[in-house]
Amino acid sequence: MIKAQALTYAEQYAAQEEAQRSKGDGRSSIHYPALFLFLGDKVASAIGPVLDGCERKWDNAGGIMALHAASTGAEQAGDGSQSQPEYAGSRKRAQAEGSRRERVLGMALPETAGRDPRTVRQDLYREFHEDSRFLSGMNRSLRRLSNSIADYGRLYSSFDVIHLSIITRVDDPLNVLLPEVALLARAVLSQSFKSVQTDLYALINEREQGDNFGYSSSVGLAFLRELDGMQQSDYTLSAPLLVTEDGLSIPVAHGPSALFDLVYLLSDKNERGMMSPHGMDDNYEIIAHISLLKNRVRPATDTATGHGGYNNMTFKSGIRGSSGRQGYASAGFSAVRRPNRQIALAVLYHSFHYLAAKLQEGGSLRLRERQALLGLSADSLRERAAALLPDEAGLEEMTGLMSHGRPSYSELKPLSLREAETLLFGDGGQAYFRSNFAEVSARRVADIDPAREWAAVLSAQEKAVPPLTFYQLAEWTAEQPGGGSVLHALRQHMAGLRAAIASAQEELEQLYAESVERLPFQRVPLLDKRTVRNFIHYLFAQVYSRKYELLRMESELALCLRYDAALEQLHAESKAKVQTMEALEEELHSLALASIGRTSETVDQNIMEYYRNVTEEVMRDIEARRGPGIFFSDRFLGSVSELLRQGGAVVAERLIELCRRELLAAEAFALPFEEELLRRANVAAAYDNREIVSREELFKRLYRSLEDEACINVRLFEYTQEHRHEEKYFFGDSSSEFLRYAFGADETTRIYRLGFVHEQRRSGIEKLNLMGGFHLEDLLYYRNGKVYYETYATSGYRLHGIAEEELPELR
Repeated sequence: MIKAQALTYAEQYAAQEEAQRSKGDGRSSIHYPALFLFLGDKVASAIGPVLDGCERKWDNAGGIMALHAASTGAEQAGDGSQSQPEYAGSRKRAQAEGSRRERVLGMALPETAGRDPRTVRQDLYREFHEDSRFLSGMNRSLRRLSNSIADYGRLYSSFDVIHLSIITRVDDPLNVLLPEVALLARAVLSQSFKSVQTDLYALINEREQGDNFGYSSSVGLAFLRELDGMQQSDYTLSAPLLVTEDGLSIPVAHGPSALFDLVYLLSDKNERGMMSPHGMDDNYEIIAHISLLKNRVRPATDTATGHGGYNNMTFKSGIRGSSGRQGYASAGFSAVRRPNRQIALAVLYHSFHYLAAKLQEGGSLRLRERQALLGLSADSLRERAAALLPDEAGLEEMTGLMSHGRPSYSELKPLSLREAETLLFGDGGQAYFRSNFAEVSARRVADIDPAREWAAVLSAQEKAVPPLTFYQLAEWTAEQPGGGSVLHALRQHMAGLRAAIASAQEELEQLYAESVERLPFQRVPLLDKRTVRNFIHYLFAQVYSRKYELLRMESELALCLRYDAALEQLHAESKAKVQTMEALEEELHSLALASIGRTSETVDQNIMEYYRNVTEEVMRDIEARRGPGIFFSDRFLGSVSELLRQGGAVVAERLIELCRRELLAAEAFALPFEEELLRRANVAAAYDNREIVSREELFKRLYRSLEDEACINVRLFEYTQEHRHEEKYFFGDSSSEFLRYAFGADETTRIYRLGFVHEQRRSGIEKLNLMGGFHLEDLLYYRNGKVYYETYATSGYRLHGIAEEELPELR
């Protein structure tokens, strides 16, 4: 319960901070219009994340258009919202989401559902070419889209060029229509733009292959084989793709040249063979970042000038290699942002620890002061017990008790005092005392409820400064010698009472055993009745006054027993609250450490140390401005003791609200990422903590972390360094201390091109690694899938739309 509460709070804070801080980031603009064409049913889930990434990065992303070419039965509703949970579930405002849906158009292709998997690609290809409705619909959609792009002309610096990015899954059977879709899109757009720069992003989702790995690999390899043909320098294609409103067809021709300017292969398995923990999300980020890199407006004041901007021709030349054969490209992406989730959990723990320490401080009351506060001093107990008994003057009324037959003094004289009382009154005297004194006192003792009496006192003390809390009560009420335990002192007092009672009872028994003849009362010669009356007065004055005092001590002992039981109960309750607090603190501490342990060591460096200081400073500042004890007022936490009665989850809930409303909203938590990172690197504790590194060491780790996490998202087989062309780009403030460090980190030894995309950035730093020059046969996915492809092909599967002789050689 508490774990779920804390993690939900951390996620909500992170989402809020990322939204607010990204508003403070300076966004780039793209120079030319951009169009994303998503081909196939399986790529529907990419639409939302790719467009979201562009909207976060591009200032003029409001003009981005997207087209989803998918099955007629995919229920695209014009934008793919029915089949793409990421897109439909976007956290954007409803108005912005509606605006984006208007810019995502649907384009119908043949239906894939229910088809024979043995011939699905061939059937789709034939149906597309045999049914003119598809080409007519595609022409209408593309022209409508081209006109819509023109409506956003004011957002761009130039309308000479359009960047067309086609995104598909390699295992989607609809990509058998890729050449026709790409060529038609380019033909229609060429009527509005002087140049159409076309890139292809082919996504390989190895995690989802599951039980269909053989068939999926075969379909994927069939597409890659076709793609290899499309990228040959002598590739040509001519087809009647343009269709007029009257149904007239116009041929469109391409080549001889590669169909796509660049082809990026992106997998959810990276170069090291590890599955990405983010699934395909990093690839969606890569698409948005590459699109920006190739189409970005560089302001005249760009401080990154001279730090190596991206040049598409240079990259293409670099990945061609000495053989002249055009290579394929891939990329890796990483980002370090302010660790908001970890910060939220660290602040939650440190604020709890701070408040728990305040509760533990308490007052420094001496034992006598503690006893007095709870009414447990010896004098208080004696006075309280005396008040429980009826007035001692009532004993005089006992002299009026009727005697049995009025025996003479001569009959009483040889008897003991007890025997004489029995002869005179039987058990009447004892019954009277029991009824009018002992039982009354017992009822009054039974009515005493120490816990109820203490409630108001302890409640008031809990609000005092410093407060008296369950921490102190647990200590006071523990049965331990010394240490100021009121329970131990009470039990010592009870031991003294028991000894006094035993002594009084012994004295009373001795008195009862005395002979009447030897008792010191006045005897009147010749007046027997007067002598008997004097004896009776002596009996009640001496015996029952002692019984009265004995009853007072017994009542005090009974009172002490009730206090003893109440103290034990108070100790149990207070100890349980202490244990709940300790368990809650341990759980919050574990959650904070676990959140840090699950992410990069670099970006999480010194979070616990740094935010302990920040949290305590903010809380001390609040106390200085609003007064000591403010955190235990009703406006903040209120009574922690009362909250604990409702459970630790209630305490956590109130603490979370305190952190969210009062602590995390403070200026100390509003620092830009870089400044916050530097302050953590230079936290004061660094001087006496070996685990805390210097700023330079932190930058080194951060640099290495960004590089490691931007590992290329494709798995290659024995791919040597000499064929590898790499370019690496940082997105952030190029004047920042970290990026200045990054520029000089391996300046003399680097064999790759390094560039910066300068942006005013508060929320973090991003890195995009580009790599190219490999060929399809270098792909482990290709090599592994080849055996499945050949097996399925020889088993009667028709995996291509075009004839075998038109396909390139299977490498």
